[in-house]
Amino acid sequence: MSQLIPRDKLFGNPQRVGLQISPNGENLAWIAPKDGVLNVWIAPLEFPDEAAPVTDDRHRGIRFYTWSKAGDSILYFQDRDGDENWQMFRVAVADRQEINLTPYEEITTRLHALSWDHPNTAVIGLNDRYKSWHDVYYVDLKTGERTLLFQNDGGFGNFHVDRGLNLRLAERTLEEGGREIFRFRADGSELEKTDFIRIPHEDDLTTGVAGFTRDGEDFYWLSSLKGDKAGLYRKNFASGEETVIGQHAKANVSQLLVHPTSFRVEAYGANHIQLEWAVVDESVSADFEFLQSELSGELQFLNRNAKDDLWIVTRGVAESPNTSYLYRRTDKQLVDLGSDRPELKSYSLHPMNGVVINSRDGLELVSYLTLPNMTSKPEAAREEETPFPMVLLVHGGPWARDGYGFNPSHQWLANRGYAVLSVNFRGSSGFGKEFINAGDLEWGRRMHDDLIDAVNWAVAQGVADKDRIAIMGGSYGGYAALAGLTFTPETFACGVDIVGPSNLQTLIETIPPYWKSFFENFARRMGDPRTEEGRQLLAERSPLNHVDKICRPLLIAQGANDPRVKQAESDQIVEAMQAKGLPVTYVLYPDEGHGFARPENRLSFYAITEQFLSLHLGGEAEPIGEALEPALLEVPEGGEHIPGLKN
Repeated sequence: MSQLIPRDKLFGNPQRVGLQISPNGENLAWIAPKDGVLNVWIAPLEFPDEAAPVTDDRHRGIRFYTWSKAGDSILYFQDRDGDENWQMFRVAVADRQEINLTPYEEITTRLHALSWDHPNTAVIGLNDRYKSWHDVYYVDLKTGERTLLFQNDGGFGNFHVDRGLNLRLAERTLEEGGREIFRFRADGSELEKTDFIRIPHEDDLTTGVAGFTRDGEDFYWLSSLKGDKAGLYRKNFASGEETVIGQHAKANVSQLLVHPTSFRVEAYGANHIQLEWAVVDESVSADFEFLQSELSGELQFLNRNAKDDLWIVTRGVAESPNTSYLYRRTDKQLVDLGSDRPELKSYSLHPMNGVVINSRDGLELVSYLTLPNMTSKPEAAREEETPFPMVLLVHGGPWARDGYGFNPSHQWLANRGYAVLSVNFRGSSGFGKEFINAGDLEWGRRMHDDLIDAVNWAVAQGVADKDRIAIMGGSYGGYAALAGLTFTPETFACGVDIVGPSNLQTLIETIPPYWKSFFENFARRMGDPRTEEGRQLLAERSPLNHVDKICRPLLIAQGANDPRVKQAESDQIVEAMQAKGLPVTYVLYPDEGHGFARPENRLSFYAITEQFLSLHLGGEAEPIGEALEPALLEVPEGGEHIPGLKN
């Protein structure tokens, strides 16, 4: 076994992340700890050692920010203890003066657009008038004054704003599922009477607007209307005619490289097993050739200055934390801006293998396997005298995906002696509409079958010990853990549920009101609570209703302020298990939401989890030590089941 990597090196605060260059190219900004709390820092481009914090968050930490187009201020977003009621703040670079641009309680702010043409104005959405729908406003970034741009009385769930900050498109959910997109009149004053584009349910999760041309006459969009995989198209507002720019045979187009001021699409990316870029504008061909020759792994573009002679790029490889670079285009120079987690350089990290596993009905499941003991390939596992204990790590969403790259959870578990397998089961995004729609009404059934097929593959490959496999995940992954212990109770040795729903009907009934436009998607893909058939389906697929089948140890972690998966989802299954005398360990974080943002809480959770996994799978574990002391957590049930944890 290699040297144990301390948990705080993987899950504590990074040294710095999210580098962004200012529009004028003179300054760099990033997120880094200040007194242990993540804040935004700024430094002169040529003198990064002169960095100083410009924000002063002292509790939760800042995770989302951007430069204003004027370049004289930072805009950032913050909620309260994970409630996702996002407020938007502006901090002046010169004097560090801060104003809350949306100082409203229980309101969530959406940033629709910033513009070079109006650098001191933003277009935002606010649901202060009606919780389910956002009105659209101009907000003055210097004063906070807001001006109503569009009063949303028509149930529109999303808006698109062009480069001149004109409203151009509005989206509304169709009763039968899918969306209809309306055009605004040229002056942005009102919507046209008839829809411009109709997107059926089958294309709803694989089709969407991606940006506007500089003159506003065309827009770019990702669309699966003409095929299975989402391609990149340019569509004319007046005529509706469209031109294909790029497609990928195995995956949706998912990323764009767009010129910062002309807004031309210069390249697009698609991610099958790893991210692949295709250049469509010759002006950046030499840049791609240089960067791909100099940097290994996946190439990501963080941002560019207005002059477009400076880029911030990262390289991503599984066995190394992300490293950021300043790329000077004029003389083809790369300046190393450092790693997110430089302390990990002294530890041996593990490669990640992209593998394609066939489901029982013939679907290709793109998956990622990380093996312990520095084993590089699945075939090499057969040479081991015994297979490994394994953790099946299930992604959330479920309309999301796992991908290649540095993954702290994979590294942590592999370092502790476990094989780690992440599977893009049907319903995952990125692989075309047929694949994502194959998950419709299959929660806890064929989606779960895919996970079981992947487990059986790992056992057959000699990778996994069939008697020592855990299932673990957050959100939908937490649901999958509960489904694993109820629907296939003998398959897994234990399970870890992080903010996962236990009752699909109460999950749908308690989604945030501003998710109303997404309700039909839930109904069509999970089960419709408005019909008897739908209610029966939701009840059948809810782990809560199958608690008596649980025969393996379960760890549940929950944030008390989670607006997506309410605390009741964890409370009710814990209570049901208690009523039947079934052992369960329940850890509750009073100041967290849908996941654990505060590093103190996050580190305590991983300390508890690795003790739990070691107890039931036999892997290595760093002692809990003092990891629980700085965290704010409650242990309502089952603390005695884990060494070092008390109720």
